[in-house]
Amino acid sequence: MKPEELSQLTDEQLLELAKQNKPSPVIDAFFIGFLIGIVVYGAIVNALGFLSVIPLFLIYKFLKKPQQHKDLMNEIEKRGLK
Repeated sequence: MKPEELSQLTDEQLLELAKQNKPSPVIDAFFIGFLIGIVVYGAIVNALGFLSVIPLFLIYKFLKKPQQHKDLMNEIEKRGLK
């Protein structure tokens, strides 16, 4: 969510979203490593193509999740809910 969208949520919705959006760095790191392994394997067997783009997109999504959580926590602190 964008910071503008977060500012439009009610306090209850914001707190509920914070409960659902907790980062799990160990699991995220495992999946990022697994997806990098898929890309490297694809490069080794010369299978670069559309299927190697999918893991790269998923890696991007995993790396973007902490920034979304940070924006959410900033909005909660700005409202004084914590």
